[in-house]
Amino acid sequence: MAQQDYYAVLGVPASATQDEIKKAYRKLAAKHHPDKNPNDPKAAETFKGISEAYQTLGDAEKRKQYDDMRRLGAFGGFGGGARGGGGARPGTYGYPPPGAGGAAGGIRFEDLGDLGGFGGLGDIFSSMFGGNARTGAGAQARNRGPQRGEDIETALEIPFRTAALGDKVPVELDVTEECGTCHGTGAAPGAKLVTCSECGGRGTISFGQGGFAVQRPCPVCLGRGQVPTEPCPTCNGTGQVRSRKKVLITVPAGVDEGTKIRLKGQGARGPKGGPPGDLLITFHVKPDRFYKREGLDLIAPVKITIADATLGSKVRVKTLDGRTVTVKIPQGTSSGKRLRVPGLGIERDARRGDLIVEVEVVVPDKLTPEQEEAMRKFAEAMGHKG
Repeated sequence: MAQQDYYAVLGVPASATQDEIKKAYRKLAAKHHPDKNPNDPKAAETFKGISEAYQTLGDAEKRKQYDDMRRLGAFGGFGGGARGGGGARPGTYGYPPPGAGGAAGGIRFEDLGDLGGFGGLGDIFSSMFGGNARTGAGAQARNRGPQRGEDIETALEIPFRTAALGDKVPVELDVTEECGTCHGTGAAPGAKLVTCSECGGRGTISFGQGGFAVQRPCPVCLGRGQVPTEPCPTCNGTGQVRSRKKVLITVPAGVDEGTKIRLKGQGARGPKGGPPGDLLITFHVKPDRFYKREGLDLIAPVKITIADATLGSKVRVKTLDGRTVTVKIPQGTSSGKRLRVPGLGIERDARRGDLIVEVEVVVPDKLTPEQEEAMRKFAEAMGHKG
């Protein structure tokens, strides 16, 4: 039987917007929900078809993949023929080929992968349905041999100076790894593995309507195709355990807020002796109580008196690495003025910023009578009329 057109199921044109698709689905779902149609034996099947159509068309990425297949006539019932306008013949796109496995809607993934212009539609179909597009073995085929371990993503909060100068930081991570007792099989010591009765050993089960079925890992055997006669007591039959992994992270000098790095081979161990995954780290930098940062430049705020600003002065400022530099304050310096000391900022990738001294002129809250008199004379000399 030819696969129904999902656009026709929802009653919308192929040019419909995502919002129009959502509105159509909600209207049809409310009309055909089994709870509102207790005397209609077909209501549940109709509702299932509507939901299935929306699961594909309501997702922008799945809809794009579906449209690609539809334009090629890959469902044998609409969208034009992939190889001309004639009827489909057995073994091609309209009918299931004899003995074909891993096909959805009678489509041979090998043929789809050879069609030009869409970057390997066998891979697209595989991504929509799960499983292995070439063998149809799904999760079972993927679990036969060594597999690469999972990547681990984590955020790491580091002090401002660690980010600027670089350092080594120890980190503990929670990872999911292969159980050391059963080595990932899920079976207790001495127990046997038997074919999963739920999926028949395929490792996947299909959900959907008509030929457009979606494959997912079997929930009973977890995609392995086999179940133990007695579950492993350590992992309760899952084949996986949670553990703490200690890693010494090298923070490169000059990292900034949001910087990401990838550490090869520092992720979870690979099942069945496979290579480990990677560790992906996003750095979050704590603010410093003194310095601020602008790119590779360091901003160092310095407070001076009105006298220092007027007559000029010198201030001593500490650098990030603990040295002290003397910075000259010119006469007549106003609040907010920036004085640049080249080459004393943050270094990264053979480039180095500057140290920028940002002046803040502090006005006293109170003056002694002598100070006030002196200030009045100074103001009069400057032409102040108060």
